[in-house]
Amino acid sequence: MGRIKTKKVKSVSNELMEAHGEEFTNEFSKNKELVVKLADIPSKKIRNIIAGYLTRLVKSR
Repeated sequence: MGRIKTKKVKSVSNELMEAHGEEFTNEFSKNKELVVKLADIPSKKIRNIIAGYLTRLVKSR
């Protein structure tokens, strides 16, 4: 079983995918840098969770 993502993480990730979906790749480190540029996330932990979820979404396409 994996970790459950909160509604906030999923909603922010889905908004970023809709607005900038073509920019995200299947590399976590690149997605992490993009999240820093595109969204104002105060916590490093939440930023990494969002970047990881975006990586997972890109891989599942």
